[in-house]
Amino acid sequence: MSKVTIFNHPLIHHKLTIIRDEKTNTKDFRQSVSEIANLMAFEVTRDLPVKEVYTKTPIAVAKTYTLDCEVVIVPILRAGLGMVDGIQSLIPTAKIGHIGMYRDEETFEPVNYFFKVPKHIEDKEVIILDPMLATGGSAVDAIELLKSKGVKKMKFLCIIAAPEGLERVQKEHPDVQIYCAHIDDHLNENKYIVPGLGDAGDRIFGTK
Repeated sequence: MSKVTIFNHPLIHHKLTIIRDEKTNTKDFRQSVSEIANLMAFEVTRDLPVKEVYTKTPIAVAKTYTLDCEVVIVPILRAGLGMVDGIQSLIPTAKIGHIGMYRDEETFEPVNYFFKVPKHIEDKEVIILDPMLATGGSAVDAIELLKSKGVKKMKFLCIIAAPEGLERVQKEHPDVQIYCAHIDDHLNENKYIVPGLGDAGDRIFGTK
């Protein structure tokens, strides 16, 4: 678990309770997912490179710092879209790529149907977004797609993870740091996280 960061923050715990509740409506669910991503972004971006600059204040010249990198946010469609605003509000200059996947209901494996990322992504800091890390299939495939583009610096950000998914991602991509708000108990026979929060995509977009 050396490459896994688990968040332990009162505000995140509070908002996790909101999104787990089956009675939470679409608006509050969507807002809370975005807010959790925003809170997690502070730690996820802690080691972004910066450069020293000098800034003229109304009083004097101050030694200050500015980001010395380009950030690309890559949500896994469609649930990952619910986390984009929370990250982009802190990094408004970030570019956004998209990886489209859906789950085969018989094999439970991800099926890729869309992959679009900014040019020269291999030179950028990449943050992959998906609220749920269940079997790990989508995460593994997304990481492989990005590595095929030459990406070397990437992090995977999720809200709830199953032990099975964490184990798979760490085994197949031990170089990728994983950030999650909580590790749940296990996957059920339908490969849903228990206790989880249901289907994050359906609850974000109100499609069920």
